[in-house]
Formats: sequence, C-alpha cells, structure tokens
Amino acid sequence: MTSLGPLQTRIVGDAKAVGGTVVVLFHGYGAPGDDLVPVARELDVDPSTRFVFPAAPIDLQPGFGMGGPRAWWHIDMAALEDALARGRQREFLSDVPVGMKEARELACALLDEVDKTMQPTRMILGGFSQGAMLATSITLETDRKVDGLIAWSGTYLCEQIWKPRMHLRAGLRTLHTHGTHDPLLPHALAEKLAHDMKEAGVNAEFVSFRGQHQVPPIALQRAEALLIG
Repeated sequence: MTSLGPLQTRIVGDAKAVGGTVVVLFHGYGAPGDDLVPVARELDVDPSTRFVFPAAPIDLQPGFGMGGPRAWWHIDMAALEDALARGRQREFLSDVPVGMKEARELACALLDEVDKTMQPTRMILGGFSQGAMLATSITLETDRKVDGLIAWSGTYLCEQIWKPRMHLRAGLRTLHTHGTHDPLLPHALAEKLAHDMKEAGVNAEFVSFRGQHQVPPIALQRAEALLIG
C-alpha cells in the first residue's frame, strides 16, 4: 500500500503514466483495503488501464474479525442483525449515514491526487456494497468529473439529496448489479436507484442476478463492457 492523498492505496498498473482510463474502486464494509485488487486481473480491458484501490479510513479491529477489516463509515450492526433475525431487510431510502460526508471528502481528496498525478482522460468510479454507496454519493453529490459509475450490490440512500441531482449526470453511463437473494441490502432499492437515474436521463443499466451479496461473473462482464466503452 502507498499513500495517495489522505488514504492508503493499492495501485495496479503504471502509476507514473499519464492519460488514459483510471478506475477507482472502493471496497465494502468490513473488508481489507486490498479486497477488490483481484478484480483488476479478472477484467479484460486495455492494458494501459490503471486501477486504484483505496483503503477506508476506519479500522474495525479489534473484535470485528481478521484480515484488517475497514469501513468508510460505521453501520448500525445491531439494527441490521435485528432486521435479519426478523426475516426483514432494513429500509435505507431516507438514510443519510453519519460519517458518509467525511468519507466522501476523503475520497474526493484522493481523487484530486489521482487527477494531479495520473491526469486521466477517463475517470471511472465504482465499488462493492458500502463502497458502491460511496461511489454513488461522489457521483451524485459533487460536481467533479466522472466518466462512469459501477455499483456492485449497493443500495439507494439519501433519496431526498440524490434524486434532485440525478439530471445533472444525464448521459453518464452507470452500472448497477444486485442479487435477487441478497440478505443484506434490498434488491428492489438497487433497482429503484437505477430506474430513477434512468428517468433523469442517466444511461443506467440494471443487472439482476440470481445470487446473494456478491460480485458474480455477470457483474464483472458488464463492468468490463462499460470500461471498454
């Protein structure tokens, strides 16, 4: 890992090259900072494409598990576990998570450093689960240049903030994938997010797959198509 702006980061590809496509992928809650690094080897894209994998700022140890689990912001695990015990999924639509603003600011500072040092002609943001929420937040709550969004198994937060701003990203290509049997985040909300973005003029693609909270081959294949452009 190396420092890039305020965050520790793993870079796959030539970090000293300039121009071309840079893909910044944010990991999910409870995962180590390099959790998504294998994705760079699984995607068949232009060899000049560079991947940036930031580590979230919050260290969840001790007590969460092994492997350096991290988070972009804290999650109310008691509420989530209670909902799962009752056989229900939490409703996130009106949530504005405490700590998301701070995570977004740190991520944007990292992106500023990527812009400065790598000077990409295309900047694609993406992530898994909480990382997908962060990438979506950056896309919809800032005016920075974003050339594509990949949201694997994320959810629809901050509707009152996100929805009125969706038209500002009209024409942007976005990918949203979600498992029909995801026990953690509602399939219906991910579908609604893609639907609302499409209604606002965003070139949003929703991919439903038979599975749980994961990134299956179809999600990688559709991400590859977005990256190839």
